[in-house]
Amino acid sequence: MPRLLLRSPQFKFVEIPISGVNSCTCEIKINSVVEYLLVKNTKKGTTQNFDISELCRDYLEISYQSSYQPQKITIQVTLRNYADFNGTGTLRSTKAYATDNGFMGYGYFEDGTNPFTANGQYFISKNPDLNLVQLYYPNNTTGIVAQTMSSSEQTVSFGANATTIGGNYSSNIKRIDCTKYGDGRRIVFINKYGAQQDLFFFLKETKTLTRKNENYKTNILTYPSTNNPATYSISDAPNKTFNTTAKQNFTLSSGYYPQGANNFFEELLLSEHVWIERPNKATGNDEVVPVKVKKSSLQFKTSVNDRLIEYTIDFEEAFDYINNVR
Repeated sequence: MPRLLLRSPQFKFVEIPISGVNSCTCEIKINSVVEYLLVKNTKKGTTQNFDISELCRDYLEISYQSSYQPQKITIQVTLRNYADFNGTGTLRSTKAYATDNGFMGYGYFEDGTNPFTANGQYFISKNPDLNLVQLYYPNNTTGIVAQTMSSSEQTVSFGANATTIGGNYSSNIKRIDCTKYGDGRRIVFINKYGAQQDLFFFLKETKTLTRKNENYKTNILTYPSTNNPATYSISDAPNKTFNTTAKQNFTLSSGYYPQGANNFFEELLLSEHVWIERPNKATGNDEVVPVKVKKSSLQFKTSVNDRLIEYTIDFEEAFDYINNVR
């Protein structure tokens, strides 16, 4: 079953015979429900293409999953040719595509049209220098990775001291000793394949709080009923503050990674869904909250130019610090 990457265009096409057809329709079922019916008037002896990616992507709602199971929708596309204009008249032919799965992933320009995730791989980019998936985790830390099967997706869990992911494909895990700064900070993001992936920032972390508010000036005079002048209290401020909001920001240092891990930082920058794992303020237990990557550009580092490869990235909480969800 094809796994379509819906952040890039996905074309479905139908051939128009040289006679007897003047229009075609594209019916799109998402999760077995007809959501769209597109109609095109056409020329004879041509091929009509329909880009379904943006329409289908609207129905793929992404949220953090502790199971790391890739989130998807099912897509069924049926194209029909009609004798008359605007999808009317005699039905001349029908082309029904096999059911697809849609994921919040993307392809590169070099991948060409209709990018997809093939069978027989993890949902993680390979280290190009090793031609295998290499992950970087702190000591004594477990993890979960998704992999493709012939007709489904599965997750593979690995233990706190594992040196390979397991599952069906070649991989290794490099353990990082980060005792100087604790266990590092786990960032979770939706990668180019549409699956959750962990990326640890092992070194320094700084946190800032930025406030915004509005001000107005008010009259604090009081007028007594007796024969006395107007007065005011010096503890009452004439310049008032209201609508105070705040954002919390984090600056994280990655620690030293090999050049082959540059793909991970690239996909983090391009991701539209990112979370950070941090202690809860009240309980101290770990919680996962959404954040945004504030950095809009990334200069890739290489072992030749930089020797030690370390990235510093700014994150902003994807919500206001003062709860205002209504």
